Amino acid sequence: MSEHPHHRARILVVDDDPDMLRLLSMRLGSAGYQVTAVGSAEAALAQLEIERPQLVLSDVRLPGRDGLALFAEVRARHPSLPVILLTAHGTIPDAVDATARGVFGYLTKPYEAKELLDKIAQALALSTPAGPSRRADEAWRRDIVSRSNRMDDLLAEARMVAQSDASVLLRGDSGTGKEMLAHAIHKASARAGKPFVAVNCGAIPEALLESELFGHMKGAFTDAVANHKGLFQAADGGTLLLDEIGDMPPALQVKLLRVLQERAVRPLGSSQSVPVDVRIVSATHRDLEAAMAEGQFREDLYYRLNVVTLTLPTLAERREDIPLLANHFLAKLAAKYGKRSSGFAPEALKALTMATWPGNVRQLYNVVEQVCALSTTPLVPLALVQRALRTPSVEVLSFTEARQRFERDYLVDLLKMTDGNVADAARLAQRNRTEFYRLLQKHALTPGLFKSDGSGAPDSGEDEAVADT
Repeated sequence: MSEHPHHRARILVVDDDPDMLRLLSMRLGSAGYQVTAVGSAEAALAQLEIERPQLVLSDVRLPGRDGLALFAEVRARHPSLPVILLTAHGTIPDAVDATARGVFGYLTKPYEAKELLDKIAQALALSTPAGPSRRADEAWRRDIVSRSNRMDDLLAEARMVAQSDASVLLRGDSGTGKEMLAHAIHKASARAGKPFVAVNCGAIPEALLESELFGHMKGAFTDAVANHKGLFQAADGGTLLLDEIGDMPPALQVKLLRVLQERAVRPLGSSQSVPVDVRIVSATHRDLEAAMAEGQFREDLYYRLNVVTLTLPTLAERREDIPLLANHFLAKLAAKYGKRSSGFAPEALKALTMATWPGNVRQLYNVVEQVCALSTTPLVPLALVQRALRTPSVEVLSFTEARQRFERDYLVDLLKMTDGNVADAARLAQRNRTEFYRLLQKHALTPGLFKSDGSGAPDSGEDEAVADT
């Protein structure tokens, strides 16, 4: 068994009872920790000047300065150093007050040895930044930050799957990191040197998706002014991630099935098929079995995509990864916002770890971005984390990014509504045609793809017929 990452951590133990001090030192020593034992708050503060421990364990009742006063001093000098207090029965209210003020935790005497060791392990796990991963040399999974057994098992499985060329279906709630895992599979495969291309089938308007995936020829529809290679051709030799595959319209499911069977794509407006060699990874948060039962997802396509299934755990199922991820995101975002960062206060990390996270890793990222943008001190305080957790965490977009996103969605809706008629769309937008064309160009939108009379898709009738069977 490999040594536990937090064993050998140094713990400063403070108690004025020599017997108690000896007992604690023995107990912690035999659990693998390095222990420095002192008999008073003053001695503890002197010791802190000599060597900084990873954790302070102190009795509340001490001669001279008590444990709460020691905590206040420790917090002033080393804000991210966790403190656990040992308290007699009568002093619980003090301890509760101390917890509110940021003490990591307290234990009531007499306490269970296991309870003490668990509390220490928890405090160290939250306050110790991630050491190098056990597989630091494995570049393929470098972007996936984790130390949980659950993720270790999943990554071991993913690595084995990557060696084959089998189609993989990634299941998992929104925000669990399906695209990241798909990328890791690509990097661990023989295709690593070729392109990795991701397409979100739910985010691209139906009218554009076919051209986006399979490409189109010049003149295939109005405004098709040049040949356009689709994403299948762009990913040739590499890996194509079809994200949110459950949102793909039935007519396109037929065409996708044909591409997978024939290993060739036919761009819109072309009579020639182009051979493609692509490894398909698809991802969904939807229940595809239910979608099949309701006739929304083709069974033959499902079995072709689902040769191997990997299921991503929710963030709540890998809770021990939360401190690791939070610190990783904070370091990245502090650079983006040009801030000095020394991490989270221990009680702020504890609050993040205990939260529910319905939006998973993506929500955690958004919360960390919010607190990083608003933090005025190098150490992120509990109050800021509590505030971010109370309000639904939104993606932090700059005003410009948000406006561009709105603008594109607005234009797509207008083109759908007007069937790709630019004159009508410009009239509804109350803009002249030249200006409207400029907007479409800016967002790379092709009006001809929004025509629903079939002119944009030469063989759509035939496929619709297949789709209905």
